[in-house]
Amino acid sequence: MVPTYAWLWTLLAFILTWIVFHLIKRKKTAAEEAEAETEERRDGVADVIIVGAGVAGSALAYALAKDGRRVHVIERDLKEPQRFMGELMQAGGRLKLAQLGLEDCLKEIDAQESHSLAIYKDGKHGTLYYPSSTKFPYEPQARFLRNGRLVQRLRKKAASLANVQLEEGTVKSLIEEKGMVKGVTYKNSAGEEITAFAPLTVVCDGCYSNLRRSAIDNKEEVLSHFVGFVVKNSRLEDPHSMHLTFCKPFPCVIYQITSDEVRVAAELPADSIPSMANGDMVNFLKKTVAPQIPETGKLRETLLKGVDEGLLEVKIHATMSMSAKPCDKKGVIVLGDAFNMRHPIIASGMMVALSDVLIIRNLLRSLPNIGNTKKVSELIKSFYIIRKPMAATVNTLAAVFSQVLIATTDEAREGMRQGCFNYLCSGGFRTTGMMAILGGMNPRPLTLVLHLVAITLTSMGYLLSPFPSPRRFWHSLRTFALALKMLGAHLVDEGFKEMLIPTNAAAYRRNYMATASD
Repeated sequence: MVPTYAWLWTLLAFILTWIVFHLIKRKKTAAEEAEAETEERRDGVADVIIVGAGVAGSALAYALAKDGRRVHVIERDLKEPQRFMGELMQAGGRLKLAQLGLEDCLKEIDAQESHSLAIYKDGKHGTLYYPSSTKFPYEPQARFLRNGRLVQRLRKKAASLANVQLEEGTVKSLIEEKGMVKGVTYKNSAGEEITAFAPLTVVCDGCYSNLRRSAIDNKEEVLSHFVGFVVKNSRLEDPHSMHLTFCKPFPCVIYQITSDEVRVAAELPADSIPSMANGDMVNFLKKTVAPQIPETGKLRETLLKGVDEGLLEVKIHATMSMSAKPCDKKGVIVLGDAFNMRHPIIASGMMVALSDVLIIRNLLRSLPNIGNTKKVSELIKSFYIIRKPMAATVNTLAAVFSQVLIATTDEAREGMRQGCFNYLCSGGFRTTGMMAILGGMNPRPLTLVLHLVAITLTSMGYLLSPFPSPRRFWHSLRTFALALKMLGAHLVDEGFKEMLIPTNAAAYRRNYMATASD
């Protein structure tokens, strides 16, 4: 029996030694992390560096600074941006601004109320209103606006906080050590090259990001282009609607961006842009686009006035798509158009960016300091899951709708185009359901999938009417196949689980759609 007791005592001694060793190691690690975080606070280094002070960057700077973080924002150009994308803040985006404490940034910029989407096709039209819903805790309205004015208001609000340093400079590169981003190298307005360090760097420098490829393996795809110009001293008969015409081959949108200015934007093929220099653009707008714009509501008149006045503030902007891929590097997050893009036809990019900002703010609130890289990395991994309901819904709707709007000679595609128009104009739960999704009031991917299935069936019914024939039956089957192809691509890209299982959407609504203020 003596040898048995000897083995037992030896085993117990080994277990106790192992436990004590690991307790000491864990305590030492925790002490080192706490010491490192304390040291960072002593050094006066910023908690967060944000590259880019657009809508996402400025909003995030304000949100983190309100939570006591020290934020260093580096923006290439602090003058008011002159761009014509990002000129509609959806109802869901307004809710996010309110939750971030930034709703007043929509004031004093001459923003215009938007209540509806008006669509036109072949002499017919329908008006689709944002639904009034007791489940949406905010005013069901969007806002048309000058993007640059909104950005300047957001920058001013962020810079008003003492712990925000807003600086003009061009970031050249990320500073990396052993796969971890430690900060950035940039040139300030005086031309001096400076290095700045922080435990966390956020890259949100727009669709033409210089740093994207240093952080994530995302590649943008150019889908088409938009030519946009402003018509001065003009007001539409219905200034509270986004007017979308199903032109051939690409759509045209007209909307009131200020009390006396109207924006006209026409989509162009990616590989065939009419020349501005030799007058081809003017001829395209006058002879191809204008005859398809309805005369009602001063729409055609306004477009022609803008062309005759010389296309004021004319710009050509590429429409790009880029799926969101998680960043594997520690110490860095990518947000906004630098991270995820979709076709702008549904005007929801700012809403998705603000949703991402809100999620990041809420996740980081649980950390006393951001110096614990391991904990930050764990939180960022959950960010990619939490954002899916809003982002996947918007990305899928934008991709499908933009493809459906393109006019072709293919009978199956034209059937889908007409079926989409008929479905949106049909009223009832079909119209209110789609407008709730468009406005970010109901970010449920599964609900969108069901609507897209219903649109496909409507399109097939249109092709089979007034009575089925072999030719019509064949084209209806092709329409079904096209719908499967379009939707299937996004189910794969966004994830079957995220798109079809409603648990994530329910959690998102509970945590990020429940109240208008935090």
